[in-house]
Amino acid sequence: MTVRRVFGVETEYGITCAAPPGGDPGTVVTADDAARYLFRKVVQWGRSSNVFLRNGARLYLDVGSHPEYATAECDDVHQLVVNDRAGEAILDEMVEDANQLLAAEGVPGTIHLFKNNVDSAGNSFGCHENYLVRRRRDFQAMGDAIVPFFITRQILTGAGHIRARAGGGATYAFSQRADQMWDAMSSATTRSRPIINTRDEPHGDADLYRRMHVIVGDSSVAETTTMLKVGMTDLLLGMLEDGVRVRDLALAEPMRAIREISHDTTGTVPVELATGRRMSALDIQEAFLTRVTAYLDSRGLTEGLTGVQRRVLELWERGLQALRDADPSLVDTELDWAIKARLLERYRSKHTLALDDPRVARLSLAYHDISPTRGLATTLARRGLMARITTDDEVAAAVSEPPPTTRAKLRGDFVARAQERRRDVTVDWVHLKINDAVQRTVVLKDPFAPVDERVDALMAALQA
Repeated sequence: MTVRRVFGVETEYGITCAAPPGGDPGTVVTADDAARYLFRKVVQWGRSSNVFLRNGARLYLDVGSHPEYATAECDDVHQLVVNDRAGEAILDEMVEDANQLLAAEGVPGTIHLFKNNVDSAGNSFGCHENYLVRRRRDFQAMGDAIVPFFITRQILTGAGHIRARAGGGATYAFSQRADQMWDAMSSATTRSRPIINTRDEPHGDADLYRRMHVIVGDSSVAETTTMLKVGMTDLLLGMLEDGVRVRDLALAEPMRAIREISHDTTGTVPVELATGRRMSALDIQEAFLTRVTAYLDSRGLTEGLTGVQRRVLELWERGLQALRDADPSLVDTELDWAIKARLLERYRSKHTLALDDPRVARLSLAYHDISPTRGLATTLARRGLMARITTDDEVAAAVSEPPPTTRAKLRGDFVARAQERRRDVTVDWVHLKINDAVQRTVVLKDPFAPVDERVDALMAALQA
């Protein structure tokens, strides 16, 4: 079997308050005020806008009034997709509560949350991926090897973006995030926006683990895009951790390449490698896929792949074939950029609209609205136009239940017990603490451990 890994996704959501039909936009609350309405109930029970939940996840209000949801630690791609969707469900319930508060106070407008990465003013907010890797001296080398993968991965996992042209008009691009990145690897996040953040914060035993913090990816609406984004990265990391070296795909100018690739929706325009050779994003992704499949075969790992991992490899290959054949219909129910492109093109054709028409922009934004009634994802899925890999029951359960196979189980159960007993506790990714005279604390350094006698004793103390 492939190496067991813990991973998670942090999603920053865009927020706005829209005026009622025919209403004055100047009378609605600002994004800052909308965020405060959104978190009012959270602050009432958690005494903070930064809390950990019963399902082991973290919910907080990030800089710029962006609601952020970080999934609990998962060790299975399907489990991660379920927990990511649970975050949407939690935040959508918060939106409904906030809109009821607005109505009760006579404040006009409706709050919307968007699972996207750029607002109408061009401000960017992220979707960060976290992958636990074994601590090695060659982290920099592993990062260098995987940067060209992240730069070219957008031709499969980009969210699709209407990009305004300087001289007027618009074009369609793969990624909302690509134009916002400024460095390949850096310990900064807001100043330089690197593809990989190198700050050494493992949230685990620092002698054993390191966390690869990836901030280049687009937020995914389609479950199958999330599955592919995380699944393909997990498989590639397994190969690199096993000592397979990939040096010949490094890009000569990574930040130039990430933009050029996003703007070329054929995936076929060549970019320059550090060796002087020229390859297209499609060629580079095919090279990574070929090496991953060859590695799995050579190590005898193919037979032990899970059903989801097999589906990841199949979609990876088919997504590249769709670009090679210029036939997006091969993936236009599974990959966000293709689903959204089809949706927008049909709307434009029906109404004879240019890509930069405001009505097209509104439809594009509605694609990312997480509301089952105001957004489009639920309707698209019901009509068979957007694939799913989860069930409604799985998602509903994950709203309150932590993943049972990782450290998240301990955290989630501790939070639930503390809430039931109305006890004051402090929780983060590693620490569980009862805030009383004794100040009992347990440090959880093993992200893979779902049971711990020390936590059992701590929860028993909550009963006292």
